[in-house]
Amino acid sequence: MAASMRTWFQATSTFNASQLLRLTRSSSFVRYVPIYQATKAQFSTSRSQPAPLHASVLRAGTPRIPQRPILLASSRFLSTEATSEEVDDDYHTIIKDTERGKGPSDTHEFQAETRQLLDIVAKSLYSEKEVFIRELISNSSDALEKLRYFELTGAQVDDKEVPLEIHIATNDDKKTFTIQDTGIGLTKEELLENLGTIARSGSKAFLEELADKSKGDVRSSLIGQFGVGFYSTFMVGDKVDVYTKSYQPGSTAYKWSSDGSGKYDISEAEGVQRGTKIVVHLKGDCYDYAKEDIITEVVKKYSNFVGVPIYLNGKRANIVQALWTMEPRDVTEDMHEEFYRYIGNVYDKPRYHLHYKTDAPLNIRSLFYVPEYKPTMFDMSRETDVGVALYSRKVLIMARANHVLPKWLRFMKGVVDSEDIPLNLSRELLQDSNLIRKLRQVLTNRILKFFVDQAKKNPLAYREFYDDYGLFFREGIVTTAEQDQREDIAKLLRFESSKLNSGELTSLEEYGERMKAGERTIYFLSAPSRQLAETSPYFEALKKRDIEVLFLYEPYDELVLMNLGQFDRKNLKSIENELYDDKEDTDTVDENDANSLNKAQAEDLKVWLKSVLLNKVNNIKVTKRLENHPCIITVMEMGSARHFLRTTLADKSQDERLRLLQPTLELNPSHPLVVKMNTLKDSDPVLAGLLAEQLYDNAMMNAGLIEDPREGLARLQSLLERALEKI
Repeated sequence: MAASMRTWFQATSTFNASQLLRLTRSSSFVRYVPIYQATKAQFSTSRSQPAPLHASVLRAGTPRIPQRPILLASSRFLSTEATSEEVDDDYHTIIKDTERGKGPSDTHEFQAETRQLLDIVAKSLYSEKEVFIRELISNSSDALEKLRYFELTGAQVDDKEVPLEIHIATNDDKKTFTIQDTGIGLTKEELLENLGTIARSGSKAFLEELADKSKGDVRSSLIGQFGVGFYSTFMVGDKVDVYTKSYQPGSTAYKWSSDGSGKYDISEAEGVQRGTKIVVHLKGDCYDYAKEDIITEVVKKYSNFVGVPIYLNGKRANIVQALWTMEPRDVTEDMHEEFYRYIGNVYDKPRYHLHYKTDAPLNIRSLFYVPEYKPTMFDMSRETDVGVALYSRKVLIMARANHVLPKWLRFMKGVVDSEDIPLNLSRELLQDSNLIRKLRQVLTNRILKFFVDQAKKNPLAYREFYDDYGLFFREGIVTTAEQDQREDIAKLLRFESSKLNSGELTSLEEYGERMKAGERTIYFLSAPSRQLAETSPYFEALKKRDIEVLFLYEPYDELVLMNLGQFDRKNLKSIENELYDDKEDTDTVDENDANSLNKAQAEDLKVWLKSVLLNKVNNIKVTKRLENHPCIITVMEMGSARHFLRTTLADKSQDERLRLLQPTLELNPSHPLVVKMNTLKDSDPVLAGLLAEQLYDNAMMNAGLIEDPREGLARLQSLLERALEKI
């Protein structure tokens, strides 16, 4: 071991700083797995990976594309061209039944902590037994990466011409599962240190930390840190044999064997190739893992993107490249299309794709897609999982990583790969909420920036996307707590405006750019259509002030802007609330208008109306803001009142609703209906009363405070009959 350390330090001293940085930033070399531990240092290699295969040639159910060029990864991490037929015809295996133990064997007992760990692994650590395959493949991949690193640093390697590969074999007759790699292998000392004790691996420290909850070093929980992956074989096997030979020239081969009960045997071996071969003799309830089709699915599920060739019973099993590890400029549209179909299990094309890589503040390699199809009701359901898979160093951790993106981005599909994600010992659960929040924040901000850029780059394409997926952005504003991120989401919203033609949309940013100097309020009006918005008495009241108003055609749009509250230090305000708050011209009449009621008539009419409407209104006053409408209803926080009526007060009587709303009726003293009503209250009180109640109902409907106008049909009929009697 000391010699290995000296060799490593001597070799790395010949690299300059930039070369060494590139070497030590690899995704897979950071892992520290004791079964293949050559040194206590944590190594890394370049992120350059095998060239990509088009995913659709492998995925079940996808039509074959004959003779289409696909990029294969050679055993030495180089790129070669091959056709899909050549992939199918290529049979290659290194697994041979030549290994044998020889001579006497030494019996050893597991360290006490190792026995404890074995019990945890076998009984409760993993939720699915199939993950033992993932663990063994990851360990083998590390062994190959470390050997490759030693080669790059000039170390002497035995059998240097042997390709760097992982081979898996299943034997349904013998009920065995075998995995073999051509990596660094182990010496006898390393077998004793790594398969009999956990002191070197860090797992002992982990077990101590479980007992001492005061320790909070979350870094000690990174994936592979404790190297318990090998012990997962005892979940499915009643006996495990390990044949290994170190990469160091002249090394002796050894056999390690145990049934996991507390003891293991080590003896010399013959017929062993460089690297490590693990033979798992399966338990009775785990015989499925001796079937090729079962292993094929598990490899595709967890390890399809491992950067070294994996062969299953002589056939290449992982020919899909991890596109997210490549440079974005090297990935073509066709590759994106096929990869999207592969990971999403869909047959449409991606509408957008975002390839995002960064090393600060976190190490992230990600690839996101927006589906081309319009989302269904199921997609919009809050019960739907986020369609993003979480990987760590190209090994699947979660197929549906609901913590990586906020729930409102569940329409996104793709992958996220990060070396910094904190995982529990089984690699199945995320821990350290602070780092997860940071990861989610970084990814969410980048996705939002991407959509903002797309909206500027191609407004027409973004308009189509917004029509289909805009509801998710609205949900994001309502469900997000941080105001800064809410405003970032709000940049993506689009509405019609009173200053633009019908059908044209504008953003909140563009609204702000059109505002006059000193204005600090963005006004909006909720209405079912543009026609109703433009003929609304509330819009009429502000139209003469030449104020731009956003038209909100969906009821939830109003709730979204109410929740948002502010945008770019500007207040968002409904024009209905503006009229309620504006006290300048209320309860006054124009004495010079011959067609208007005078002050005395107005006061007399208000007293009469109060006696007719009783508790339907809290207050009655006159206003000069209206021209074409006889009256309007104003309520404090009109939008909230409407939502309150539709939800909380849905089962209340009309009188109970009005008592809580406390509406104010504002009259236009110059409108012909109001003037005529003032005359009729003396000459025909019955007709005047019917007219007063109808005008009140009309105002309530304009305010959106009456859900079902059919309630007033009987009175409307009586009003018409009474009016026709006068003709």
